[in-house]
Amino acid sequence: MARKPLEFHLNGAEKAVFVTEGQNLLDVLRRGVGDLTPKFGCGQGTCGTCTVLVDGEPCLSCLVLAETVAGSQVTTVAGLATGNSLHPLQSAFMEHFAAQCGYCTPGMLMAAKALLDRNPGPSREEVVEAISGNICRCTGYEPIIDAILAAARTGAARHYG
Repeated sequence: MARKPLEFHLNGAEKAVFVTEGQNLLDVLRRGVGDLTPKFGCGQGTCGTCTVLVDGEPCLSCLVLAETVAGSQVTTVAGLATGNSLHPLQSAFMEHFAAQCGYCTPGMLMAAKALLDRNPGPSREEVVEAISGNICRCTGYEPIIDAILAAARTGAARHYG
């Protein structure tokens, strides 16, 4: 199978890799560039654990063809922190015990970041809607919702781009 060059920005850094036709973005992120923060869950777009932002929009990286992100900005959980400082969402997840096993956490964080970027003061219902594509088997969702609302109250969208 022929390989094609792909150039995109990952968490602010330029990346250039070779991809095969039909290869998904999740595989390129994990195997191609070594960003293991998006997780493989269902491989069918139903669990949300592979959620990343492509040009600011949440996308299920297991369903996105890698070649479609050429020239785009891809953001993963690895791009949230600034140096040693956690993003306010990451801190809120810790403070509110929003992660038990942690498997859904990367997808939840990215869905929450997309929400707060477009709506810095969401209602509880808007938070529920924003994370509705992400399955969590451990927390019962309440700590996650509480963490996102707490991050919104601290101005997470204003402090981090």
